[in-house]
Amino acid sequence: MHSMLTGFETYSIDTLATLIQQWHQPRFRTKQLIEWVYQKYAQSFEDMTNLPLSLRSQLEQNAPLHRPACVKRQISHDGTRKYLLKLTDGECIETVGIPSLRLSEDGTSKRLTVCVSTQVGCPMACLFCATGQEGFTRNLYPGEIVNQVLHVEQDMDARVSNVVFMGQGEPFLNYDNVLGAARILNASYGCGVGARHITISTCGIPQGIKQFGAIPEQFTLAVSLHSAIQKTRNHIMPHCASMPLTKLKAALETYYEQAGRRITFEYMLIDRVNDQKNDLRALIDFCQGLPAHINILTMNDIPGNTLNGSHGDRAKSWVTQLEAAGIEATIRTSRGSDIAGACGQLKTQSGK
Repeated sequence: MHSMLTGFETYSIDTLATLIQQWHQPRFRTKQLIEWVYQKYAQSFEDMTNLPLSLRSQLEQNAPLHRPACVKRQISHDGTRKYLLKLTDGECIETVGIPSLRLSEDGTSKRLTVCVSTQVGCPMACLFCATGQEGFTRNLYPGEIVNQVLHVEQDMDARVSNVVFMGQGEPFLNYDNVLGAARILNASYGCGVGARHITISTCGIPQGIKQFGAIPEQFTLAVSLHSAIQKTRNHIMPHCASMPLTKLKAALETYYEQAGRRITFEYMLIDRVNDQKNDLRALIDFCQGLPAHINILTMNDIPGNTLNGSHGDRAKSWVTQLEAAGIEATIRTSRGSDIAGACGQLKTQSGK
């Protein structure tokens, strides 16, 4: 299980509890460790003064602490910050910190959202995504995902309020590690982020969606749909072709039966590809029987990409028509476009 890396970041709360048990330590040590590493930003086991010395040296030998190094940081005019982080094995991933534009009375942002990556690269090869052009290297471990959040918190000197698993990678192809990370983020002795403020996005892996519906936590599910017409979806999301829309809809119905929670659909409007009248009709049909909220996304330009975002008021008119059909919809404005804000762009530019 920990073949690639041996470090504290390879452990979830559950696997850490197993390790602590194997070492004949009391159960509360797991909580103490998670608290030190993910809440108090401890940089070494030496800092953990309430742990016995013998345990600290055991951890140092068997599960050393690693934090990512920042290779590049860019700050947008809208306050968004994008990071290229280097992991212990030299691989690089992207993370984005997005402060809300609404300010509190003291002038600080009301919310801080962190967009985390779940894999190095991505196997899905979606046409509109720079990461898809890069290919897949490996899955990230729970701590490698959570460390992205800590990095942003420390750099922006603010506690995170929302986490979205929408960075590089397909979260449900790394299901166990992603869930492990979400649980550390959610734990009161971890990062303390409310479950409903943690959103996991998938391009629609039916098995993962069904599993996700059966867990007790109220995490939010987002589905990158981008077309409800099979042929169009196969074209823009080629590796989803093996998971047809009929199977996706069935998995979402099962999810709703189990979890009873609303589903967010991400839909990026691409000029003359998925933004016509029949595309809108298909989307409305697909949402029937599901408690859906649709995020209409605007597209960032990616160098060398032939796709363009829809023009003019297309997004506004879609929102109006979706709401007329009884489906909640919002336009999600693209943040950080001046700093290569879209997925995979900073890494591609840096030649990593």
